[in-house]
Amino acid sequence: MRSFPVYYVAYMLPKIALVGRPNVGKSALFNRICQKRISIVDEQEGVTRDRLYAKAEFFGRPFILIDTGGIDFSETIPFAELVRKQAEFAIEEADAVILVVDGQVGVTPFDEEVARKIIRSKKPLFLAVNKIDQMLDVDKVHPFSCLGIKDIFGISALQGHQIAELLEAVFLAIPEKEEVEEVAQDVIRVAIVGRANVGKSTLLNHLLKENRSIVSPVAGTTRDAIDIPFEKDGQKYLLIDTAGIRRKKAEKDVVDKFAAIRTEEAILRADVCLLVLDSFEGFTAQERRIAAEIEATGKSCILLFNKWDLMKNLKMEHAMRGVRELAPFLGHCPAFFISAQFERNLEKIFPSVKEVFQARYQRITTGQLNKFVELCLQKYHPPLITGKRLRIYYLTQVASNPPRFVLFVNKPDLMTEPYKKYLVNQLRDSFSFSGCPIIFELRGKEKTDQNSSVIL
Repeated sequence: MRSFPVYYVAYMLPKIALVGRPNVGKSALFNRICQKRISIVDEQEGVTRDRLYAKAEFFGRPFILIDTGGIDFSETIPFAELVRKQAEFAIEEADAVILVVDGQVGVTPFDEEVARKIIRSKKPLFLAVNKIDQMLDVDKVHPFSCLGIKDIFGISALQGHQIAELLEAVFLAIPEKEEVEEVAQDVIRVAIVGRANVGKSTLLNHLLKENRSIVSPVAGTTRDAIDIPFEKDGQKYLLIDTAGIRRKKAEKDVVDKFAAIRTEEAILRADVCLLVLDSFEGFTAQERRIAAEIEATGKSCILLFNKWDLMKNLKMEHAMRGVRELAPFLGHCPAFFISAQFERNLEKIFPSVKEVFQARYQRITTGQLNKFVELCLQKYHPPLITGKRLRIYYLTQVASNPPRFVLFVNKPDLMTEPYKKYLVNQLRDSFSFSGCPIIFELRGKEKTDQNSSVIL
């Protein structure tokens, strides 16, 4: 396999988990420590649901920070029990835990219950009393001593106050691990994208063989894009689970808008996108929008028709025909008819991901391409345009990831769209550029000739 983008995976770094009840500022603290907006922050309760991981650094010491959903015992927030389980997983794997509370609200019964649960875990525990934004608020820290936590810090995630002192205390309590040099590891970045509630998180959980993301029949359960390092058959992957993209009219609040932005960013970061469709609902305008985004960013794609076990009296070729008509690019992408719930055909996904990814880095010599052009011209000559005919001098590949070709001709404006598609389709058939867009650029003989390029 050729060299390709690298992702640094640090399995041996210390892990610090942020936990607490909803809306106390965990995600704001997470973003402040990471120094970037990774987790969605909003005044609405229960925004964060799955656990998020990010690499951060404290005075030259790298570590993994884990953000969790708000632990709620009242069942008033959707998926409260599932969110609690995700937080418990984070506590279990963390080397230290920071309990975040709201200094403006004061001690609540939920804070007391969460504190008791973490204390029972025997993990190093620190209390961060958040929203202490001014000196007059300092007295609001003392009442929290009733929670039975020794190390208490009054912090402001908004202003960054006392966060360095908090982290310093945390690192003093974490046992030193052997220094492990980070090694650049070849990783294929795979984004799982699609509309809300088509089964993306179910697919992810079955691929990983663990309940990594919350699964619910309610649309829009996943909000953030979640990065998960994963290895299978000796190949390392970075799986990116994303929120479902909704119709513009269905984006009811700022959280949905941020979730859509996170999905677009995930597509941009990925090498290969798994576009998941609900077989029962078919190929909708939202899939067309996502497919257009994948193609425009030059990413490879694999089409997954999920919930195929529910389909009756519909042939696979009929389902694909509609997709090819509405999104021609997807007609060149591998397609699998799967059931994430029952693990039908899931074993075909990763071999196809590797094949599609390798196609992105395929390089064709100019000699091979010129022979290819000769064969194409022998089958079909370019049409006459106002008494003139397009002359093709040679074709060369100038880049990969994604593959980019330049075709040198006498007059670019003599190239018709059907003949250009003919050349590109022949190129795909001859050299197996499966699943990835091809950038095809025309260059004229004279400098005054207008050049053009298109992704096909």
